[in-house]
Amino acid sequence: MGSCLDKDQELLRQLQKQADIMQRTSMLLNPYIQSQGLDKDGLKEYCRERPGTFPSKEALQRLSRREFLWALNTMLDHVLHRLMALQRDIPKAQDLETLNRAKQNIRGFKNNIHCMAQLLPGSSETTEPAPIGPGTSPSPTPTPDTFQRRLEGCRFLHGYHRFMHSVGQVFREWAESPSRSRRHSPRRGLRKGTRRVPLSRKNKRLLPRGQLPR
Repeated sequence: MGSCLDKDQELLRQLQKQADIMQRTSMLLNPYIQSQGLDKDGLKEYCRERPGTFPSKEALQRLSRREFLWALNTMLDHVLHRLMALQRDIPKAQDLETLNRAKQNIRGFKNNIHCMAQLLPGSSETTEPAPIGPGTSPSPTPTPDTFQRRLEGCRFLHGYHRFMHSVGQVFREWAESPSRSRRHSPRRGLRKGTRRVPLSRKNKRLLPRGQLPR
């Protein structure tokens, strides 16, 4: 686990930037579609998120900040597990490099989630937040059939990017309403450190809300 920033607003901006990058389909979904031959004969249209795999934005917005960070960390653990499973269908070294870079980004993001959680009041508490409904359970084990397994991977990645788009919106709402629900607001200066955890690919361009970036 890397060291943490000691300023909550700077850490929040870093989390927003990371989420904005991780939501882009060019980071995982598009390369996967091409490597699996799903960009032909209209197959791409079947690469839609399976309902219930990831929580909706509305479900995330109903959570307290502590519950949100806990749920986000749990979902990202699940994503890392699925990405490991997807590796067997990725033959090219270049595509594997893309996948490994995405996993590195997720781990860096998880580190900053941990840091933000430490800035919340009562960070020493270990009470597990309540479930948030759809999206909290692991998705079904991929079918042995190669083609169906590839489709499931495609649908999962589509849901992942949509989920990260929702996550970015929630973090942006935190920044826009810092006084909302003070009992969940981060405290300044509780944990000291100097190094942030950057993404392996930087791009600061933001897209309109409600649109999946490419």
